[in-house]
Amino acid sequence: MFRHLRQDIRSIIERDPAARNGWEVLTCYPGLQAIVMHRAAHWCWTHGLKWLGRFLSYLTRWLTAIEIHPGAVIGRRVFIDHGFGVVIGETAVVGDDCTIYQGVTLGGTSLHSGTKRHPTLERGVIVGAGAKILGAFTVGEYAKVGSNAVVVKPVPAGATAVGNPAHIVRKDQQAGTASRLFAAYGVTTTGDDPLSKALHSLIAHAEAQEQQIERITAALKAAGLPCQDLQPCAKVDTAELNKLVE
Repeated sequence: MFRHLRQDIRSIIERDPAARNGWEVLTCYPGLQAIVMHRAAHWCWTHGLKWLGRFLSYLTRWLTAIEIHPGAVIGRRVFIDHGFGVVIGETAVVGDDCTIYQGVTLGGTSLHSGTKRHPTLERGVIVGAGAKILGAFTVGEYAKVGSNAVVVKPVPAGATAVGNPAHIVRKDQQAGTASRLFAAYGVTTTGDDPLSKALHSLIAHAEAQEQQIERITAALKAAGLPCQDLQPCAKVDTAELNKLVE
């Protein structure tokens, strides 16, 4: 027990620059306290003491504002940062080394008791603040879910999901290297949003077409062909459009 606790404290210090020492983490981090209490509640739940497990879960919510159902499976070195408003459902599974920020919900969309209703987070997943992961599917190893994303379908290993409903921003080709780098709140610095890239491409294409039409019109006039009926069009302000897309 104490070995696992030391691992939890060490992992929090590694991932949170505000953490100064182990004593501070142990006494002032509700995410750690919620996980420690959950382990007791989960033991009760799996040993037939259902009411006691639920009561310990209720006390945990009252003390930390983090609600973890005693049936949920929580791995090692899981870091719930800030944690206020985190809800983890009964059949949820959170793998080792995951990071969950405040306001996250791992919820279920099915009303059938006794079935898998909640998501599974594999090792190293990062879930940004306010994100909702809803349903009995898997978020792959070292995937990232951006803040306030609403995820309703599986996320591949090493991918980043953002938006509502969430879409895949990118998928790391080398899941064992780059994807393992920690990203606070699931934020990526590359900004490789496929929708944004598509819109930037369309704007660039429109600008290129405009320039091509101008060259064709100039060539027609130089050849002496009548172009009086061609009305000038307003130019596309590509700089302004690109700012709107960013």
